[in-house]
Amino acid sequence: MNLIRKEVEKCESLSGFFIIMSMAGGTGSGLGAFVTQNLQDQYSSALKMNQIIWPYGTGEVIVQNYNSILTLSHLYRSSDALLVHENDAVHKICVKLMNIKQVSFCDINQVLAHQLGSVFQPTYSGEGLFHYRRNPLGDLMENLVPHPEFKMLGVRNIPQMSENSLAYSTFTWAGLLKHLRQMLISNAKMEEGIDWQVRPPLSGLPPLGKMSVNKETHFNTSIANLVILRGKDVQSADVGAFKDPALYTSWLEPVHAFSVWKTQRAFRKYEKSAALVSNSQSLVKPLDMIVGKAWNMFASRAYLHQYTKFGIEEEDFLDSFTLLEQVIASYCNL
Repeated sequence: MNLIRKEVEKCESLSGFFIIMSMAGGTGSGLGAFVTQNLQDQYSSALKMNQIIWPYGTGEVIVQNYNSILTLSHLYRSSDALLVHENDAVHKICVKLMNIKQVSFCDINQVLAHQLGSVFQPTYSGEGLFHYRRNPLGDLMENLVPHPEFKMLGVRNIPQMSENSLAYSTFTWAGLLKHLRQMLISNAKMEEGIDWQVRPPLSGLPPLGKMSVNKETHFNTSIANLVILRGKDVQSADVGAFKDPALYTSWLEPVHAFSVWKTQRAFRKYEKSAALVSNSQSLVKPLDMIVGKAWNMFASRAYLHQYTKFGIEEEDFLDSFTLLEQVIASYCNL
């Protein structure tokens, strides 16, 4: 914390902290949650966003579900927003879109860096094409986190492909944005395998029922979306389809729920590219799975001794389950 304080003192104006961490990996998750809590205690007025790596569903560590619920519940109390990257989704992008046969940690980190860069590289502020945003972290949270109960964000990118494929590809803004919108509403993490059967509910009609975490195909309701466009002819891109009220929860007007950032500067070697940062129901199912697996282990008291010997009591687990069950219920009821 002393090192952080020295860095903060060098800042002319501190907008916030961006904390990059694992969600399930013991030291990374525990230490990350601890540091975030300390930052909240010492810099309560500064924004805090945690970029967290969601573990593989098949599991790398036997206690990863315990670590995950403890980490998420602590971060939900001390962080302003959680930017989530799922290992399974990133791995699939490496295999399906980047054509990588043997996926390494380096390959996964390349995709993660691409996704973060597509969001945080400079873009113009809304006033015009003359001034870059000075506070992208604050702008991001202002656009995407209108309520403290809903702070889980996901990123989607289009196009994403190997350099070999890129050399033979051309893109239009209309095509890119049509695919990106369908990725959003069908909860697809990449453009390959999009379910085109999913449609928004008809405007003016109530949805047929609340979201079920077990239902396979479901319309992915959003709270807020931010589209970031980079590249040639960016001013001609029509984002009107993302302003459809049917995409959003009823308690937020689309004018407040949707934002777009633009720059004509291309990102990496893509002539045209789009990123979507979304606060939606997309993480309900993976969160429910982690909570369910952790609860099954907890009910049989499996591996609890590894935590109780370091002072974590059963009540701490129960508090975590209670908080995350409430988060799941809130997102399901959008």
